Amino acid sequence: MSPLDEPTATAAASTKPDDLRKTVNRLKRAQGQLAAVIAAVESGADCRAVVTQLAAVSSAIDRAGFTIISTAMKECLTGTGTDSTKKPLRVEELEKLFLALS
Repeated sequence: MSPLDEPTATAAASTKPDDLRKTVNRLKRAQGQLAAVIAAVESGADCRAVVTQLAAVSSAIDRAGFTIISTAMKECLTGTGTDSTKKPLRVEELEKLFLALS
């Protein structure tokens, strides 16, 4: 890594725990929303309310997936992967993961 790359790599490494925390929080929120959707379906709630809540769950999960892919892209671009035993993702693999969420 050149001295010019070092600040970028350091910045990417320092944002990873923050990205992870945000992603976990988003998934926990989606988990709670999904539990509410299940309860609403079981209680026979209005379909509009159920679909609205289901859309919120879907959106939260999609955003978590995009955050995970974004973090992987940053790691690939800056070479800041935390586990040297993991094989880096190729651009084609990142693209396939990204498209799987759309």
